[in-house]
Amino acid sequence: MLPPEKKAGSQAVHQGRRLGAEGHVRGILDSYAGKRVPGLQYIVTGASGIVFEYTGGFADIQNGAAMTPETGLMAYSMTKTFTAIAILQLVERGQLGLEGKLDLYADTPYRAKGITVRQLLNHTSGIPNPVPLRWVHLAEEASRFDEGAALAAVLRANPKLAFAPGRRFAYSNIGYWLLGKIVERVSERAYVDYVRNYILEPLHLRPEEMDFAIHDSCRHAKGYLAKYSVMNLAKGLVTDRKFWGGYEENWLCLKSHYPNGPAFGGLVGTARGFAVFLQNQLRKDFVLLGPEAKRLLETQQTDGAGKPIPMTLGWHCGKARGTAYLFKEGGGGGFHSEMRLYPAQGIASVAMANDTGFNSTKFLNRMDALVLSR
Repeated sequence: MLPPEKKAGSQAVHQGRRLGAEGHVRGILDSYAGKRVPGLQYIVTGASGIVFEYTGGFADIQNGAAMTPETGLMAYSMTKTFTAIAILQLVERGQLGLEGKLDLYADTPYRAKGITVRQLLNHTSGIPNPVPLRWVHLAEEASRFDEGAALAAVLRANPKLAFAPGRRFAYSNIGYWLLGKIVERVSERAYVDYVRNYILEPLHLRPEEMDFAIHDSCRHAKGYLAKYSVMNLAKGLVTDRKFWGGYEENWLCLKSHYPNGPAFGGLVGTARGFAVFLQNQLRKDFVLLGPEAKRLLETQQTDGAGKPIPMTLGWHCGKARGTAYLFKEGGGGGFHSEMRLYPAQGIASVAMANDTGFNSTKFLNRMDALVLSR
């Protein structure tokens, strides 16, 4: 055993190295926030609490408003994991079957194709996935927006399947939009109300931490698109001019808006809010699902031929530096985000930025490895 003075010295060296490593990580993050992206929130968490947190850059470039941990950002497709949990809750209660047919719950052009709830969840339904960037409406239009009419228009424009159900894996925003309609049909309540009551409230999340609406514009980040980018040059092809704001330094501001289908991309939240969700799923007793439903949420699926696909019933499957993880990415007009679970390590992470072009996968591959190696 080391004598007391040697032990104290060893601890001091270890503490110094840890602080030095953390300083290095924060230095890298400072090179992103306010430079490569306007603003950034990043959290690594375990089941019992946050391991590392960083917030930096700007929520509003023009007015110099800093990004804070309480600033809300659009989460877009990260919402899909919550939609999957809503479906699995209904399955767990016996109100819905994974092999139940879409035709029982929604009137679509894909009638008699045999599409199942499971195939919608794991993206093997064959339902097409046209670019969804125009499937949005301004926040100021929310009170008069007709979601049913918007979905009907999308279905009319995309009446044919891309392939036979179960044949292979192919991402579909329409598929998850329809899952939201199934939640409504089975639960007999609006999708957003269901998620609020059965997912957000059990997690004790306040509306400011996660919801389907911007409750305070002063605490919501502006979304941006880099002025010198291919996306900015092509924006007229995939977005409507009414969503464009002015340029703020080297960034085009995009006006606040909501996706037309809340089930495929409607959540607004903070990294801290998503960290609460991730912490809970890391625990043995997941408050949102029982053991069997949680297993389905975390187990890799197969296609109709039994071939493994990169998907569970709500998460995508990834691997970085030999480490397996589950993830859900979300991107759209002005924002990009990603959350991850590392089940074997008992760790999760989430990164959110107010920049359409933020490469969340590359960012998390790098930063998670650095944080976990401290």
